Amino acid sequence: MFFQVNTDVIKGCIPLYSLICFSASSKSKCFLCNIFIIKATMHSLALRNALRYFPPSHHATLAPEFAQELRQYGHIYMYRFCPALRMRAYPIDQYPCRTRQAASMMLMIMNNLDPAVAQFPQELVTYGGNGQVFSNWAQFRLVMHYLSEMTEEQTLVMYSGHPMGLFPSLPSSPRAIITNGMVIPNYSSRDQYEKMFALGVSMYGQMTAGSYCYIGPQGIVHGTMLTVLNAGRRYLGSGDLRGRVFVTSGLGGMSGAQAKAAVISGCIGSAVCPCDGVPLRKRHEQGWLMEVTSSMEQCIKRIREARSSKTPLSLGYHGNIVDLWERLVLEFERTGELLVDLGSDQTSLHNPYNGGYYPVQLSFRQANQLMSTDPDRFRSIVQESLRRQVMAINKLSNAGMFFWDYGNAFLLEAQRAGAEVKKVDGGATEFRYPSYVQHIMGDIFSLGFGPFRWVCTSGEPQDLAVTDSIAATVLEEISASVSDRIKQQYNDNIRWIREAGKHKMVVGSQARILYSDQKGRVCIALAINQAIADGRVSAPVVISRDHHDVSGTDSPFRETSNVYDGSAFCADMAVQNFVGDAFRGATWVALHNGGGVGWGEVMNGGFGLLLDGSEEAAKRARLMLNWDVSNGVRVQRGRQPERIRPHLLICSLLGLQAFAEWLNNGNISNEMMRWGCCCCPTGGEMLTPRESLSSSTIILADLTLFLHSWRWRIMYLHYIDSCS
Repeated sequence: MFFQVNTDVIKGCIPLYSLICFSASSKSKCFLCNIFIIKATMHSLALRNALRYFPPSHHATLAPEFAQELRQYGHIYMYRFCPALRMRAYPIDQYPCRTRQAASMMLMIMNNLDPAVAQFPQELVTYGGNGQVFSNWAQFRLVMHYLSEMTEEQTLVMYSGHPMGLFPSLPSSPRAIITNGMVIPNYSSRDQYEKMFALGVSMYGQMTAGSYCYIGPQGIVHGTMLTVLNAGRRYLGSGDLRGRVFVTSGLGGMSGAQAKAAVISGCIGSAVCPCDGVPLRKRHEQGWLMEVTSSMEQCIKRIREARSSKTPLSLGYHGNIVDLWERLVLEFERTGELLVDLGSDQTSLHNPYNGGYYPVQLSFRQANQLMSTDPDRFRSIVQESLRRQVMAINKLSNAGMFFWDYGNAFLLEAQRAGAEVKKVDGGATEFRYPSYVQHIMGDIFSLGFGPFRWVCTSGEPQDLAVTDSIAATVLEEISASVSDRIKQQYNDNIRWIREAGKHKMVVGSQARILYSDQKGRVCIALAINQAIADGRVSAPVVISRDHHDVSGTDSPFRETSNVYDGSAFCADMAVQNFVGDAFRGATWVALHNGGGVGWGEVMNGGFGLLLDGSEEAAKRARLMLNWDVSNGVRVQRGRQPERIRPHLLICSLLGLQAFAEWLNNGNISNEMMRWGCCCCPTGGEMLTPRESLSSSTIILADLTLFLHSWRWRIMYLHYIDSCS
């Protein structure tokens, strides 16, 4: 419930105008600064919104504190309510609750805010610079209270961090429904986000931050390893990456996985951190970086040495990525030696002018100051830096380096800055360089493989080891009967899960990430559930996934950048996934605006499902996971029919085996596909009389149209190829 707020209490706290600096607490040095002139009426409204959480008797005390936070940080975090309790994922039995489903959510929330896991925990930011779990600490306390009181006939409703309360529901319903950043589309701009965030009415949940499913940098390292490995296969013609160099930037919650993934793939990974060195030291202490240096000379020397000896190395350079790219160009021009084979970027360019990207022309301190005092000039300097960065990348690319966009809006912002990244005759989502989805991950998603994950709520490493073994056994059994194309994916993932333990990737909860397809996810979940039932695993297990998955995200510049039928900018898939998971058994579901590329550019969702060893849990897992993957299976333009045939998978899912066999014989003619469209893009006449088709062909055509619908993302390549 909300309390009434006395306006007289807050009048003395409000100047006529306030310069609001969007920066986080100095305690964590997250300087996300942006000057924003906020009128007294809006300042008053922000205070009202914060004070209504508390009885009027406390308003006189809290109003000055909250007003100071608003002036200093651009947001009211309510720091006085930050718990003194050590924030981490405690064993599930230690949480006071009336249902273990609620306890599992408490565990996952506290893991997202663990200082060892979270980027800026005091600002409730898990990763991505501004990806929050909640908007303020009062919300954290309220949510934990509600969860401790929740029964299996109640659902907690979450509005952008704000708990609306517990509402009656069915035992089969989700225990929590979470939405973050849901705004009217016309107001989904960066400026509107900053205003709404200052008012405390909306927040940016990134992906797994606001859905309580983050598992540390391990959550992205497997996908990054697959990306680097498959980049080698595609661009370099070999999966053997020894002696190959991968240069990128970023050492945050997501980008911090890059150097580790490079080493697991067998190559030399150099990741750059332009900040104050805290992320660099953190990743080094956690073992994600083998070496760190602030010397450009040492950085180049170690790259040369590791390249020559073909020794895997993860090297962190404390400097600016533009300096490194330009130095690599200089080395090539001087010696003719190309020191880098693969390149990318994973800085937080979804937030380029508020601390997500540090320009080469300024020091860390200078940049923080300028983005506060002169945001327009800072924007101009950032754009100049992006142009320099792209210029260096273009030169190295011309020399033979292969570069891809990592879905962080790098090419999008570079284009907006005037850099030379435009692709001649390219579509709305195409640039000079491909996104990793367009060239690599899209193929994997099309096969149904994506970042499945689980968390052992006991907190015991032994339970994680048992589940690792279970997953490996399941995948090996399935792989014995799959096609060669899919077998490669299974082999990569079996190798990953067999070696995962020795790479010591656990940070925070005892969790594991594993790319798996629909059958693999269902079978692994059922096997783990059985292991809980017979005592081999000592406590329940939460299964989840990254939102960056087969069907979890609509993002035209990342996850759906390889969708060419005109629906890349549509968001039906992510919304339908969220709704479908909710009534098929998920313990909680979440739907977010933004994530990855940024606010207004993405719609994404996720889930959590508690396996407790019961038959009911097995039923939920089977039903929900089948939907969660099959909703998003699709094929991109340019893929060859013999490589990927997801239409066969869809038919199989629908139980239409006869049609699957027909389709497998390649009996969909060009004429049939022309009939399925309003007109033929090649200039042919529209086919008319439906009656002229045989009855069997009509039935097949109906199925074809269903599968061809834009939300299934199926584009029949027989027709596409003929029109290209």
